[in-house]
Amino acid sequence: MIAPSHNRNSLPLLILASLGIIFLSAIAQITVGSYSMTCREVFAAITSIQVWQQPSVLLRLLLGEHLSHAFGLPNPTPLETTTLIVWNVRLPRLLVGVLVGINLAYSGSIFQAITRNELASPYLLGVSSGAGLAILIVLVLYPVLGPHLPLVAMMGGSIAFLLVYMIAWHHGTSPIRLVLAGVIVAAIAGSLQTAIFFLAKDLSVVQNALAWTTGSLTGADWNQVRLILPWTVIIVILGLSSTRYLDVLLLGDPAAKALGMSVERTRFLLAATAIIAASSSVAVAGLVGFVGLIVPHVARNLVGSPHRRLLIGCLFAGPALLVSADAVARLAFNPVQIPVGIVTGVLGGIFFLYLMRHRREIGKL
Repeated sequence: MIAPSHNRNSLPLLILASLGIIFLSAIAQITVGSYSMTCREVFAAITSIQVWQQPSVLLRLLLGEHLSHAFGLPNPTPLETTTLIVWNVRLPRLLVGVLVGINLAYSGSIFQAITRNELASPYLLGVSSGAGLAILIVLVLYPVLGPHLPLVAMMGGSIAFLLVYMIAWHHGTSPIRLVLAGVIVAAIAGSLQTAIFFLAKDLSVVQNALAWTTGSLTGADWNQVRLILPWTVIIVILGLSSTRYLDVLLLGDPAAKALGMSVERTRFLLAATAIIAASSSVAVAGLVGFVGLIVPHVARNLVGSPHRRLLIGCLFAGPALLVSADAVARLAFNPVQIPVGIVTGVLGGIFFLYLMRHRREIGKL
């Protein structure tokens, strides 16, 4: 599958545009807030000798307090206020936005390939709803399992997709049956999420869980970075190494079988990769919708269908969308912060309206 000639030079442009959006959004995120600072102060904080000349500072950020004590790292000298805010509050939130954007974009790209449906996403196939239900059960009913949220989310997402696969199975699966089964499972999981709210006795727990189900990066810190970073590295490696299989699946099941591919096994293994990506994002940022739908579609229109180009484009476009949306969510009504899921939801609605008005055939790859 060869990209059209007008798409061949668009990947570098997409990368540059995405990096520009991330840079501008990062400047806005770091400089503006309840404690405002100038760009010069931000640069001084990022390059502070208090951080770079004390290895224990960076190691404590990356490893956390428990591992730092286990390795016997010395206590660093206290940081200046500006440096402390930049490194402990605003940079982690920015990094979490970048990593969640990558995971959601990759998850959406893979699900769209295995279903051959450009409207497929982790939410449409029930994965995010299943992961969200599992995490909501932990937050409301079993908070003692809080430190294991990524594993809980992956378990919930995996169970949801297994249910989707079982419902869709009839002498094999088909893209349309997977989508319909995903809608069923997502609806059931969404209803159960609502029911769990009535089981919570503490109003503050309900409020926190409600904010989480909307999708938010508020309060993201280095702990969330440590939770999602390893999974993101795994997802990027697996995704880029599976591009040939994704391209073959777009040809349709008969053609893929004729080329010697075990379609069901390949589809299932690729789905497992997408589940890990979506579930790890849900574990740290909640239910941030539409990123996995919008980014692959826009990237595909700009760089073409071959998945090596598409996934490289998503690697930059996903963070650009989520970081810029989070900047709007945090700063548009300053000092009040709204969940980033509200912003991406509005963008997703506008995006769907655009597709319906400008595409005669919608939903096929």
